[in-house]
Amino acid sequence: MEETEAEAAGGVLVFAVNGERFEVSGVDPSTTLLEFLRTRTRFKSVKLGCGEGGCGACVVLLSRYDPVLDRVEDITASSCLTLLCSVNRSSITTTEGLGNSKDGFHPIHQRFSSFHASQCGFCTPGMCMSFYGALVNAEKTDRPEPSPGFSKLSVFESEKAIAGNLCRCTGYRPIADACKSFAADVDLEDLGLNSFWGKGDSEESKMSRLPPYCRKDEKCTFPKFLKKEFKSPMLLDTKRYDWYTPTTVKDLQCLLETDGTGNASLVKLVAGNTGMGYYKEAKRWEKYIDLRNIPELAIVKMDETGIEFGTTVTISKAIEALREHSKCMSSTGGGMIFRKTADHMEKIASGFIRNTASLGGNLVMAQRFHFPSDIATVLLAVDSQVTVMSGSKQERLTLEEFLERSPLDSKSVLLSIKIPTWHLRRSTASKATERLLFETYRAAPRPLGNALPYLNAAFLAEVTASEASHEIVINNCWLAFGAYGTQHAIRARKVEETLTGKVLSLSVLREVIEVVKATIVADYGTRDPAYRSSLAVGFLFKFLSPLVESRAKTVGNSLNGYKSPILDGEPNLTQHRGEFQDGQISSLLSSSTQVVELNKEYYPVGEPIKKSEAAIQASGEAVYVDDIPSPATCLYGAFIYSTKPLARVKGIRIPSSVPSNSVSSIISFQDIPDGGQNVGSKTIFGFEPLFADELAHYAGQPIALVVADTQKHADMAADSAVVDYDVDNLEMPILSLEEAVERSSFFEVAPFLYPSEVGDLSKGMAEADNKILSAKIELGSQYYFYMENQTALAVPDEDNCMVVYSSSQCPEYAHNTIASCLGILGHNVRVITRRVGGGFGGKAVRAMPVATACALAAHKLRRPVRTYLNRKTDMIMAGGRHPMKITYSVGFKSNGKITALRLDVVVDGGLSADVSPVMPMNIVSAIKKYNWGALSFDIKVCKTNHTTKSAMRAPGEVQGTFIAEAVIEHVASALSMNVDSVRNINLHSHSSLSLFYKHTAGEPQEYTVPAIWTKLALSSNLDQRIEMVKEFNGCSLWKKRGISRVPIVYEVSLRATPGKVSILNDGSVVVEVGGIEIGQGLWTKVKQMVAFALSSVQCDGTTEILKKIRVIQADTLSLIQGGFTAGSTTSEASCQAVRVCCDILVQRLSPLKSSLQEQMGSVTWEVLVDQAYNQSINLSASTYYAPDLDNMNYLNYGAAVSEVEVDLLTGETRILRVDIIYDSGKSLNPAIDLGQIEGAFIQGLGFFMLEEYLTNSEGLVVADGTWTYKIPTLDTIPKEFNVEILNSGHHQKRVLSSKASGEPPLLLAVSIHCAARAAIKEARKQLLSWSGHDESDSIFQLGVPATMPVVKGLCGLNSVESYLDWALGKEQKV
Repeated sequence: MEETEAEAAGGVLVFAVNGERFEVSGVDPSTTLLEFLRTRTRFKSVKLGCGEGGCGACVVLLSRYDPVLDRVEDITASSCLTLLCSVNRSSITTTEGLGNSKDGFHPIHQRFSSFHASQCGFCTPGMCMSFYGALVNAEKTDRPEPSPGFSKLSVFESEKAIAGNLCRCTGYRPIADACKSFAADVDLEDLGLNSFWGKGDSEESKMSRLPPYCRKDEKCTFPKFLKKEFKSPMLLDTKRYDWYTPTTVKDLQCLLETDGTGNASLVKLVAGNTGMGYYKEAKRWEKYIDLRNIPELAIVKMDETGIEFGTTVTISKAIEALREHSKCMSSTGGGMIFRKTADHMEKIASGFIRNTASLGGNLVMAQRFHFPSDIATVLLAVDSQVTVMSGSKQERLTLEEFLERSPLDSKSVLLSIKIPTWHLRRSTASKATERLLFETYRAAPRPLGNALPYLNAAFLAEVTASEASHEIVINNCWLAFGAYGTQHAIRARKVEETLTGKVLSLSVLREVIEVVKATIVADYGTRDPAYRSSLAVGFLFKFLSPLVESRAKTVGNSLNGYKSPILDGEPNLTQHRGEFQDGQISSLLSSSTQVVELNKEYYPVGEPIKKSEAAIQASGEAVYVDDIPSPATCLYGAFIYSTKPLARVKGIRIPSSVPSNSVSSIISFQDIPDGGQNVGSKTIFGFEPLFADELAHYAGQPIALVVADTQKHADMAADSAVVDYDVDNLEMPILSLEEAVERSSFFEVAPFLYPSEVGDLSKGMAEADNKILSAKIELGSQYYFYMENQTALAVPDEDNCMVVYSSSQCPEYAHNTIASCLGILGHNVRVITRRVGGGFGGKAVRAMPVATACALAAHKLRRPVRTYLNRKTDMIMAGGRHPMKITYSVGFKSNGKITALRLDVVVDGGLSADVSPVMPMNIVSAIKKYNWGALSFDIKVCKTNHTTKSAMRAPGEVQGTFIAEAVIEHVASALSMNVDSVRNINLHSHSSLSLFYKHTAGEPQEYTVPAIWTKLALSSNLDQRIEMVKEFNGCSLWKKRGISRVPIVYEVSLRATPGKVSILNDGSVVVEVGGIEIGQGLWTKVKQMVAFALSSVQCDGTTEILKKIRVIQADTLSLIQGGFTAGSTTSEASCQAVRVCCDILVQRLSPLKSSLQEQMGSVTWEVLVDQAYNQSINLSASTYYAPDLDNMNYLNYGAAVSEVEVDLLTGETRILRVDIIYDSGKSLNPAIDLGQIEGAFIQGLGFFMLEEYLTNSEGLVVADGTWTYKIPTLDTIPKEFNVEILNSGHHQKRVLSSKASGEPPLLLAVSIHCAARAAIKEARKQLLSWSGHDESDSIFQLGVPATMPVVKGLCGLNSVESYLDWALGKEQKV
């Protein structure tokens, strides 16, 4: 019977998902696995984060069976790039397939939740699957059996498994700990705070509490029924799928020659399809040809001449083959080349991309589309060859010839790539040794890949060393450079000619560097061309300088102390490369500590319990807006936005390439009903139009919403829409702050929002011994990069009502906006928000137009309409953090005490007010953390033709703290003082704090900065490490370290918040709050507070009441006046609201409890509730908590010490260690607050060091995806990350003495920027000394973000040349 079924299925697409059989009789071949899983199965854990393979939110385990070897191959894959037709006869496992709340969670789910590794949870399923893939494959190895409960993974492999996955919430540390808990070599003592064990527990106790992992219990990744499908025809029916699967090269030839479409350019060759993530494909292909079933294209052949890869061999398999073959080859010849090539390949993309991306596809992208390939560069240096088929002709070319040819046409195919074996040749000369040297290099924002390089290079050289003459001669060399802003990687022939036959010396190095600079010249329009050229110089210098003739040692260590390895009898010239050694990274996060003091006074408040939804987030059961099943007849929307900053919109046309029957409507301002308003968002400061009317005012402004039958078709229509613009007789748009000031284009800031100045500026300046006048700072924007893009679902309801599901931080405001737009009463609108997949302020005002547009479309079409913005559209429309320019003048004493500070600040608010009028208050509040003596300012919020800027985590405060530190750093530099001393002398006393923060300074004992400042110096060993940094910098020429200690003072304000608590008749409790769960643990803290407050009724069993509590979704018709979830205080305000509700319920229940106690002696919670129902006691209480005006504002305190290491040749900044002490008062939940502290800090790291939110000259965002916008990843966070939560307990006016933790710690990340500045200062001193200038002349401004090009520019783009000129001068003197 089963065989008959299999035969009948011949030619049909069959696969399994989580052990369930799926048969798809026909499908559009462009359909991705992600699209199918999310729209046609119940498995919604795979998330669309970027659609580019750059975030990991959609990772699945893809298992394929080899019937010949009877073996299953398991790989992780990015389902957003994997075409559905390519998974025929494959098995897919998502995190739902590992476990769930009904059948039991997998140990991965349990450990992720209990190590507090999930906050918003949107990235968590992908994280789990990336790690699960590593776990499955480690068990297939022949490594020794680990101890029970552990896997065969190592700690480093565990970390590396999730290095390609993005998380915006946690800061990665707890995720790494959850993964490392499975490692065979882990020391449980090194793992961070978790819910399994406490401090001081024994190893045996820890092991007994850790959810056991037993690989024998693991589910089979490839079900038996699917193996039987291999008895039926494997090839898909081409008529049903337009998917062709040739099995020989000849078949492929015939398919290409007899193309039935008549247009070969409409044929798509498929291997891994990962190129789609970079080159977004708008065109519709008529025919798909899958190359993976052609054996000749999938083989790896090794012989004495080299190793040859078929074009469809994946990068991961190539890495594996190269490493395997290198083991049986010479470690100084071909084996070394293969191994280093594999090492470099492992830094390309991420694991789940390398697993499916093909070698051939990578090279074809480089050749045809000028993709900045690392593989092309590395293989070019080792003289690789390729085989190309054009028609019936096959030819073997060098890779160099292949890259320089005209782009391959659509009927030509790259068949194979061959890396030759390099052999050592023995010199006949006496006492001379010949060696092969090979090194590869790349400079990229992320060390472990998942980022395109600024430049890559690979160098191979044959050198001869003579012991007699102490000379090293370059016999031959192959030097390749790529990714520097040219069409493809090149062999630097002139550089090779300059070096060949030369005896290496300082003068030869100097000569060849000039040739490199003349050769590596980026094409016009390339960003940072001088930086890229400098990298080329630096890489060649790294390669050659350790080999320079040893007589240079006599020139005062001029060659960094390197000695020729050959002359020291070393067997391998690649050893002893000193600080240039680019060895394997042994670990990502070497260590971390978390110090928390538990508070039992208000149990279970104060307990570090795990986030209440963490396990279902890990298992994929948590429902986000886009996971809600689409109602029948649902349509899908996508925004068409302006690409011009100021233009008339004359018309919109959808081209014929979009299926005409797929588009239902184009919704614009003209579709707003009578009585409605063209409003997309509202705040107390005004509104922003939903759509541009006749005039578009900024690039990125929504013009219309195109509505189609699927999200894919809607996106296609929006992407390809042709907008007709007219700019005749329009004034010029305001695209700079200078233009805004000149044209007096400002938003009004109400007097009550404008901060007060402090002291007398004139007097302070008069008292100063020194002054700095009119110094300037410029700060850019930052994108939210929530993992869940903006999304909404609008469903028309009876009686002209509208139900809208919105991923929103402020459903109440979305509710009001929708009602205004539709022209209906508020009671006809209902906005529901269960959870938000990351917000950071971006899901507040900026989410309103998304929900409103869906509601408008649904209202007009009388059908449900939903949208999920793609990442590009989201980034273009989001707005983000406020850019600004600052001019400051400061007066100060000779001892560093500042007496006066004057600031002139202009802030870019974009087109609409949004919340921008609060920026002056927020900026100044953070600046006031130091005692400036007198503080004066003029802050203008400018209206420009840019996207409207909105609140982003710590809006204004993060810029303010940077301004403060920039001033402090400048003063220290001007006085040549230690900057820590200048900070110290300008810290507040409580009296000066009270002067600057008049109404929020609190009592003297509440001001903990001085205590934190001192304690942090001791716990971080600051003094000792300062000396160690000095010692390191004195010994290291090409790496410099810096260390910095920074305080913060952060003012927050509580807002009025509603709450409702209802006790059901079985004793379970339902809670509603105005605050939205966005990953900050609000629901968990609320549950703890309810359990604490209800326990005061003192019944038997109330200690277990926490398990009976559920917080439910926000519903604007059930609980009104929800307000904004923002400003770090919504959790505590929500907690106080439900506490009041519980107090009311306890008051109602207490008389009954006393009566029952007299009758029964002992009363359980369930009996009490049951009797209350019988006696008709109201067991539902609601309140609207409005904080006391005298206590609604308060200050938060903390400090951080950061130590970094800067590579002077590349500008890379490695964060070695961070120590934080943060005052959380009496924490409501230390585990959640710890996650907020770490996550905020890492987000701040992104702002200060990595994230460039770039626009073109017309204001249109061009950093619009994961390829161009780089948030922190596991490999860019501190290697050592230590956090202490100070349980100060001095805050009786707070909610159970607690304090905020969501935003203030973000400001502490400025310490990294300051430490980088310290390292750069040392580099500049060294550079000046080489040039013979005064070393004290090192005042400079370090931009934000301090990216690699920025840092390298300040360290000296010509530092190598300066060094060599200096060394040559020393040599000549000797």
